[in-house]
Amino acid sequence: MKSLSLYNRTSTLGGIYFLLLVNRMQMHYFILIMPVYLVHSYMVWGIVVMGLLSQLNLMMMSKWFTSSYAAKGYQGFLQLFGKRPVQVFAILGFLIILLKISIITLGYIEMLHNFIFPSMDTRWLILFILLISLYVASHGMENTLRFVVIAFLCGAWISVLFIPFFFQPDANYRDLYPLIPTEWSGQSWQGLLFIWSAFSGPVYLVFMVPWLSSNKKISKYLVIGNMMSIMEYVLLFVASVLFYGSHYLRKIDFPIGYMGSYIQTSGLERIDYILISFHMFNYVFDISILLLCFYGAGRIFMRKMKERTTRIGLLSSWFVILISIILMDQWLWQTVPGQKMLLNLQIWTGSCIYLLIPAILFIAVRRKESM
Repeated sequence: MKSLSLYNRTSTLGGIYFLLLVNRMQMHYFILIMPVYLVHSYMVWGIVVMGLLSQLNLMMMSKWFTSSYAAKGYQGFLQLFGKRPVQVFAILGFLIILLKISIITLGYIEMLHNFIFPSMDTRWLILFILLISLYVASHGMENTLRFVVIAFLCGAWISVLFIPFFFQPDANYRDLYPLIPTEWSGQSWQGLLFIWSAFSGPVYLVFMVPWLSSNKKISKYLVIGNMMSIMEYVLLFVASVLFYGSHYLRKIDFPIGYMGSYIQTSGLERIDYILISFHMFNYVFDISILLLCFYGAGRIFMRKMKERTTRIGLLSSWFVILISIILMDQWLWQTVPGQKMLLNLQIWTGSCIYLLIPAILFIAVRRKESM
């Protein structure tokens, strides 16, 4: 079997990469359906509050990023937790990563199918985006992390195009009231959980520290990246409330996507096609990074960390993901109850790992350093 250097390191990536990684890992499928889950205008405060709590989590993660254990990668985890717990964590991570890759892929494919390729079989679209992600991932973790620059340049400006919706003649600012909730329902709690899960993307950075700089000043980059995400979420949510109104908003599957078709330019038509296509770079980046994490988790619980990475190993991981996504699409995603079940499962797992992993690592590092 021909070896493949997927996890080699030639240099460490600087602090600005932390900013880009945090921001892009928080801006994926959930941003497209976020208004449907939040609906009420006062949930804008939910975005702000959950975003600030995310800042606290990132501060705890920065303690891990600057620790000597994080720089050692797999060996650092062994020193903190021991071999058997790390293998258990790897099995859980294997399943959690598979779920996340499946959800973000199926979500984006559904949008592509609805807006651009309504007559194409979704299985071909799934194969297409996974092949691109496999190509990017095959260049190794270091180069895949560098791909975040392209993902940022292709996606960060999209939110700016929605600013004109604040100044449309039919924009009714009364739709933004009440800003203080008069009642609090189960849907509101679900909205907060949704936001927290949407901010959870950077938790996977804890496994990528060997390729990132461990400079003690990285916390400011984490804060700036998270603040950018908060502003993007607030901007898009408020724009969608002004455009649809709270009562109609809950009936739209992809409110952000449909708003894109109303963006007017002097020289271009169907601007939504362009925006959806550019947004693909962010998905390719996310899936590529998660594919490498998925392969790494498989190597840990199969006890092959001492062996070199191989093409057949990466392809096998990719094939498992491909088959899983196609089966989920056919059996669950194309039905309303199945899709809701998968989304709720991802919301809960994303929320739990973002709550637990930073806290566990923070406590473990503090305990080891005090011994």
